[in-house]
Amino acid sequence: MSESLPEGGKMQPLVEHLLELRRRLVWTIVGIALCFLVAVPFAQNLYAWVAQPLMSVLPQNTSMIATDVVAPFFVPLKVALMAAFLVSLPHTLYQIWAFVAPALYQNEKRLIAPLILSSLILFAIGMAFCYFLVFPIVFKFFASMTPSGVNMATDIDKYLSFVLGMFIAFGMTFETPVAVVLLHRMGVISLTQLQVARPYVIVASFVIAAVVTPPDVLSQMMLAVPMLLLYETGLLACRIIKPRQNNEAA
Repeated sequence: MSESLPEGGKMQPLVEHLLELRRRLVWTIVGIALCFLVAVPFAQNLYAWVAQPLMSVLPQNTSMIATDVVAPFFVPLKVALMAAFLVSLPHTLYQIWAFVAPALYQNEKRLIAPLILSSLILFAIGMAFCYFLVFPIVFKFFASMTPSGVNMATDIDKYLSFVLGMFIAFGMTFETPVAVVLLHRMGVISLTQLQVARPYVIVASFVIAAVVTPPDVLSQMMLAVPMLLLYETGLLACRIIKPRQNNEAA
């Protein structure tokens, strides 16, 4: 004879978790939406700022084009949405933290908080590195290689896709020290194994750079070299931070 679960049975915690997850998702969406509403009036200015690295190297009397009828309207809105997502990212990370924090031990909380903060800072540094250093050099190189008789007129939608892809690539690249420290701290990989894996990391860095960047040596080098330097930075941090099992034994 089957018995139904009591009201305080095992299903109740699951329902509470789902409700809490829904509440955190709603607050995350509300935060992004509010930032988007604030950014919409500045959408044209934001797009002009994003397009400035390419516009500054285009020949005189040339500009970008819009091959789609709705592109002049939607592309600035996409930029505003990207800006809203970045501005609201601390709020989004806080909602994630508030959801998972009750399930963490005190020592795990001490690890997660600096991990989230360092990830946010490094991602922002990666995007800034891409915008202020990589874009001017790469776009100037592309403009100088334009064949004679060819008008370099880039579509605004394709340009935005290119910029977003590069932002994500460099932002994730600058997360390398966080990934290295986290794997070492969790005891997944020892410092010796990380040092032995250095030649494989060099090869992997150039392979990743060749996949996510345009097919030119310059942009690939500007992604692969920082990735290697950041990997070495992670190794230096691992010399200070001990693996978790060592701390527990102590």
